[in-house]
Amino acid sequence: MGVPRCPADAPAVPRWRRLVAPAGVFAAVAGAFAYVGTVDPGHPGHYPVCPLYRFTGLYCPGCGGLRSAHAFVHGDLVAALHDNAPAVVGYVVLVVLWAVWAARAWRGRPAPRLALPPVQAWSIAALLLVFSVVRNLPFGAWLHP
Repeated sequence: MGVPRCPADAPAVPRWRRLVAPAGVFAAVAGAFAYVGTVDPGHPGHYPVCPLYRFTGLYCPGCGGLRSAHAFVHGDLVAALHDNAPAVVGYVVLVVLWAVWAARAWRGRPAPRLALPPVQAWSIAALLLVFSVVRNLPFGAWLHP
């Protein structure tokens, strides 16, 4: 029976192999944003309508997200924020998380663990709920997509 190998004795994984997952995620997200940037969600018939909006006339926290992404791709940050401000914040957060993941993979370190404490997760959920309620009230019309 052989002696178990220590991770330090294991052969090093080539960099290109460590970057396969981050590069694949980047390609998928870039492709999705390229599609949304090319096919305008403001023109009907290209994307499905939000079921909540279709059946109730109420805006959910995601309503306007595709229009926001379209404006973001075209560099119109004001329109992107108007269409769905939390989505723009989400785009920025995801870019930062992806960059940290790619940098750690480049250096041969494990991917960061994304585990929000319950207080933070509930706080984000509460903010999205408040956003949804306010954008559906008469004084929150400026938040309509």
